Amino acid sequence: MIYSMTGYAVQMRDLGRGILHIELRSVNSRYLDINFRVAEELRVLEPLMREALAARLNRGKIDCRLNLLPTSAAPRETSLNHALLVQLSTLQDAVLAEIPDASPLAVAEVLRWPGMMGDEQLSPDTLQKECAILASSAIDELLATRQREGEKLAATITERVERMRVLVADAAPRLPRALADYQERLAARLREVLAAHDEDRIRQEIGLFAAKIDVAEELSRLITHLDEVARVVAKGGAAGKRLDFLMQELNREANTLASKSVSSEITAIAVELKLLIEQMREQVQNIE
Repeated sequence: MIYSMTGYAVQMRDLGRGILHIELRSVNSRYLDINFRVAEELRVLEPLMREALAARLNRGKIDCRLNLLPTSAAPRETSLNHALLVQLSTLQDAVLAEIPDASPLAVAEVLRWPGMMGDEQLSPDTLQKECAILASSAIDELLATRQREGEKLAATITERVERMRVLVADAAPRLPRALADYQERLAARLREVLAAHDEDRIRQEIGLFAAKIDVAEELSRLITHLDEVARVVAKGGAAGKRLDFLMQELNREANTLASKSVSSEITAIAVELKLLIEQMREQVQNIE
């Protein structure tokens, strides 16, 4: 299966005291590049997320957002941290014993004391466990979107490959006639230029030049490369780099075909081949 590097996934999980929210966005990149936007209280979960993503993705720029959202806008029932309250009371008694004129703590000051409202935080172990479950679901969804996009890319590339096969097959039988016509035109011009009508020398020069402009080898290599593209697409997996290399090889052969062409028909075929290769190359840039 061919996978695109473009994908999106979002997953949420209600933890009672908050909603854990994971959002993944993926675009093409030469390597695996993972970037995080994580709420400060969830920074401890970043290594877990990075490991989970690296284990299942090969390439792509991945943006990961991780947040803990409130369950609702309504105020929640809270409770006091009794252990901290007892500790503050003991400390206050000790201070007043040493400094009798000191002012005692006000109720508002006690309520604002860090950690006094006792049920605000989830335990790190709970967060780790829940994040691992949610991350797995988010990555499943991301891979599913990348797979669907990959199927479309594979279909597009396969369609272009088949069109190129038709063009190469159309070019092959035109070559002998194109070469014969060109040789005749060249011979006529040479006869006009050469004062000595040395037919053997003329035929020799024409034969050498015809060998240089013969594109049968280029057409053969085009077919070989197209066969390899079809094989790689059918095999699936991490095929992007291999396909990118094959696009370069196809483009090289198409350029040579165009430069050696001796007829407008072959030139037109070469131009269309280059257009199809460029279209495939654009698609290949998104393949994992």
